[in-house]
Amino acid sequence: MIRSLLTALSLSAAVSMAAHAQSAYPNKNVNYIIPFVPGGESDVVARWQQDLFQKRYAPHQIIVLNRPGAGGALAWSQLNRETPDGHTVTGVNLPHLVLQPLEGNVQYKTDDITSVYFFHYTPDAIIVPANSPYRTLAELIAAAQREPERLSIAGSGTNSANHAATVRLQSMANIRLTYVPFKGTGDLVSSLVGGHVQAAMSYTTLALQLKERVRMLAVATAQRHPLFPDVPTFRELGFDWVDGAYRGVAVPKDTPEAVRQQVSKLFAELNSDGDMRKRKSAAGFELVDISYEQIPEFMRQRAQAYQTDARRLGLIKP
Repeated sequence: MIRSLLTALSLSAAVSMAAHAQSAYPNKNVNYIIPFVPGGESDVVARWQQDLFQKRYAPHQIIVLNRPGAGGALAWSQLNRETPDGHTVTGVNLPHLVLQPLEGNVQYKTDDITSVYFFHYTPDAIIVPANSPYRTLAELIAAAQREPERLSIAGSGTNSANHAATVRLQSMANIRLTYVPFKGTGDLVSSLVGGHVQAAMSYTTLALQLKERVRMLAVATAQRHPLFPDVPTFRELGFDWVDGAYRGVAVPKDTPEAVRQQVSKLFAELNSDGDMRKRKSAAGFELVDISYEQIPEFMRQRAQAYQTDARRLGLIKP
């Protein structure tokens, strides 16, 4: 009798411990796939998240795995083949997830990606070399109106966030520029500061990186950026434009709802850390806190906004 009771108690304890181990998250290392090369903005922030995770969840770690290719599409097309237990996540970017499938050259659709959290965006910004004759956006626009397509503007990739922002500017300002796509930031920077292009459609982060070598003419934030108090927003200049490249994380589509929530809460916790917030703000990132519950409406709004850019890019026919 006593032996049977002890056996039953032992089994009950084992089941309880197993259930706890299953519900605890994270309970092992988290593989964090970044769809771009090391050193880019997505990779840099992943390393910051990796450091903070290690402090909070040791001995578990975030393992950053760079899987570049096709502007991120390689990793996103493989996302749903990963183990759906919350311990493999992939970095995601907007508007990439919306614009790339419209091209028809990638192996995934926007609805294939199960995003669970977005943590920041890098505001669009127009940047010129420090010795540029254009000291204001109005001066650059006036020059482009005088000589359509003569002014060249650099950006990262084709049918990308920078490309979409460029065609948006052209439409809003009624000008025609020559967009010059670059595969990497290094080549873009060399071309910009070397005067081979007249401007770049980029982000606040690049302006901070280059500092005195460039001048920012306008920024797509709701209010003036605290690190660039003398730079007007697009809204101040008459353009209804608050946007940039959003970054977040996604999980395989077979991941259970409860685990999706856990991953979302984990990255929200990392994003809310005081030192993390200071670090991101100092680097030019605009923090957001878009949780799993908010993702459907957020994606609906973003996809709707990108439809206009997609038409301008010719990805959607009239």
